[in-house]
Amino acid sequence: MHRFLKRLLDLTLSLIILFFISPVMIIICLTCVITHGFPIFFVHERLGLNGKPFKMIKFRSMLVGPSISAEDDVKRITKFGRLLRKTSLDEVPVLFNVIKGNMSLVGPRPMPLKYLKRFNDYQIMRLNIKPGITGLAQISGRNNLSWEKKFSLDIKYLSKQSFSFDIYILLKTFMIVFKGIGVNSLESEIMPEFMGNEDGNNK
Repeated sequence: MHRFLKRLLDLTLSLIILFFISPVMIIICLTCVITHGFPIFFVHERLGLNGKPFKMIKFRSMLVGPSISAEDDVKRITKFGRLLRKTSLDEVPVLFNVIKGNMSLVGPRPMPLKYLKRFNDYQIMRLNIKPGITGLAQISGRNNLSWEKKFSLDIKYLSKQSFSFDIYILLKTFMIVFKGIGVNSLESEIMPEFMGNEDGNNK
């Protein structure tokens, strides 16, 4: 029943949000073209349910170029891109991933494919559920948390997940986005790359 209600919530809320925010999306697209040109969207392969790859789509917030390091990525964020990140509007196109079924509204954030081999046996448990736009880690500190703390919260969500808990996380997310909490400095706009743990398969 939880799985059915979760999917119903994903579809219903995603379609409602897209309907009402479509004028804003048009403005964002036009502004993206004016401020940093094409392409408008950033498409990147991420780890989905059970580690199955999928293509996640977001509004592009950086200048075009290879991702050399987290520090370099911060330097490539445009002024408009920084605004999109601060307000989380860069995430709006991800709703299409939710509708398609690659993602859910609530769940662990989808990680790049290269992270798969870096997870230990405890961390890889986060792949036992669809990735989400927001989750327990995002309402608990967003980019201010360490990787270890984020993974711990992701797996904690697995044991606590319920329809009511998803509603709570969504409401808390809207409050955080409205207040602009969680990205407090230039350095914290992008998490350092997760390189794995030296403790092997231990928690």
